[in-house]
Amino acid sequence: MPSSAVIALSNVTLTRDGRTILNGINWRIEAGEHWVVLGPNGSGKTSLIAALTGYKSPTSGTIHILGKTYGENDWFQLRKQIGLVSSALDKLMAHDEPVLETIVSGKYAMIDLWREPNLSDKRAARTILKRIECSHLAKRPWAQLSQGERQRTLIGRALMSKPKLLMLDEPCAGLDPVAREHFLQFLNRLGSKKNTPTIVLITHHLEEIVPAFTHALLLRGGKDIAKGSVNKTLTSILLSTAFDCQIDLR
Repeated sequence: MPSSAVIALSNVTLTRDGRTILNGINWRIEAGEHWVVLGPNGSGKTSLIAALTGYKSPTSGTIHILGKTYGENDWFQLRKQIGLVSSALDKLMAHDEPVLETIVSGKYAMIDLWREPNLSDKRAARTILKRIECSHLAKRPWAQLSQGERQRTLIGRALMSKPKLLMLDEPCAGLDPVAREHFLQFLNRLGSKKNTPTIVLITHHLEEIVPAFTHALLLRGGKDIAKGSVNKTLTSILLSTAFDCQIDLR
């Protein structure tokens, strides 16, 4: 029976070429929670996202997302309810495409929108541009955007399909310190709004965990070594274990 949770993983293991990448992951996200997935390089963060979105099939275990069960439902259709923002998308965008059209393209899961958006799509895209605080960028082509503006645009593009789940895979990669701070302030405002979908942030930087995030999952070597509320999970002892280094969190 599909779980009522936004995400529910039960003993999920992912093995490739004899190597265990994810090892018995148990994880549950309820509606209204925003999670950060934290861990060092090679801990399994990106593979976890790939398993959740169906790009890597688990070797064993059960994945429930938005009431659907992996292997029993059409994951291609389910992906339309999941907004994914990754640096990999940056390289695929058409350099001359205006931001407004990039936002619209998210509704059709299309890169480089090949048709003129209709009035309804344009209205919806302008509403999202306002929501992501980028109305002034509507006519600006992708090639002229800063890295921070591109990340906001990709979030807007994901929101265009009205997802119930928004996954951000290291969205601050490539941002300078000032741009990163501005982006994180924006992310905190977005996460604090009532109509925002459940957000899952993948990162290995503690300073990127803004107050809007309520829970954290700590990974090390493909295992979930701790999970729960931010206050209980992000401690000096647990972080030292996750990163295999003495960490003093203040």
